[in-house]
Amino acid sequence: MADRRRAPHAAGEGSALRPGLAGLRGFLAAGAGDAADRLVYQRVRLGILSALAVNATLTFPDLKKLLRTTDGNLAVHARKLEDAGLIACQKSFSGRVPRTEYTLSATGRRALERYLDHMEALLRATRGSS
Repeated sequence: MADRRRAPHAAGEGSALRPGLAGLRGFLAAGAGDAADRLVYQRVRLGILSALAVNATLTFPDLKKLLRTTDGNLAVHARKLEDAGLIACQKSFSGRVPRTEYTLSATGRRALERYLDHMEALLRATRGSS
């Protein structure tokens, strides 16, 4: 069977992006964007932000069921988003039962919109449309 690996490029060779992808260069580069932008990529965190974008508030059990994840996994990702200011967490009690509700912050909505804008641009560029 033939070896299908590509030979390494010489410096600068093949480094130009297709015209439609040029606008994504900074966003896709390692370390590009702020910390909030980088947090959005992970599946569970993207799911949390997306769910909160279309629901004013969601409880912890609602998110857990919607995202089909474990308590620990959801708690860790929700805490990362909360620490970054992308979501707000309100803890209370309903009788003796703890209740945790999440809402999307304005910063979180902007970070999600930037992510979606870049994904749409990537889709347009790879499909060859403008």
